[in-house]
Amino acid sequence: MELKLIDAKGQVSGSVAASDALFAREYNEALVHQLVTAFLANARSGNRAQLTRAEVKHSTKKPWRQKGTGRARSGMTSSPVWRGGGRAFPNKPTENFGQKVNRKMYRAGMAAILSQLVRDERLFVIDELSAETPKTRAFAEQVKNLGLEQVLFITNQLDENVYLSSRNLPNVLVLEAQQADPYNLLRFKKVVLTRAAIAQLEEQWV
Repeated sequence: MELKLIDAKGQVSGSVAASDALFAREYNEALVHQLVTAFLANARSGNRAQLTRAEVKHSTKKPWRQKGTGRARSGMTSSPVWRGGGRAFPNKPTENFGQKVNRKMYRAGMAAILSQLVRDERLFVIDELSAETPKTRAFAEQVKNLGLEQVLFITNQLDENVYLSSRNLPNVLVLEAQQADPYNLLRFKKVVLTRAAIAQLEEQWV
């Protein structure tokens, strides 16, 4: 498989050989959907808490007598039936939203995503990604010269200057190869890999 190599001005200057197993795989929409759903679910934190009927603030007094009123019998206002009462099955911070994805499925899904990016001409390769100084303006100009707007850069090792320069750009994200995930690969219009990142991705997922 040959991937397009672009220069500093965003022009195609050659090609880079890559593994067919990673960049020429058939697209499996159901598998990719499962991957992205699991990734977002595993990123959720248990940050919501509701009260049980034992935890709500209420009086233990019986609202009205058991018989003779014509209304349904009621014991106390903390009942889940009542407005302001406790929840029968409340959400708690310990709630686990995690979904398990087998390693073989994850590798196949990531390969399907990368392969589809190649077919859609949304994936490119550069020799290296570097920044002389931690300046956001300079890095933004570098991205603009590549002719890219909303772009994900994947490198084998994240340079500190690159990290500091790119973190305030809203439509640019720089990740190490080991941090690449299905959600961000699909979210950005363009994906740019370094030569070294290709080798690392092949080592991880092939």
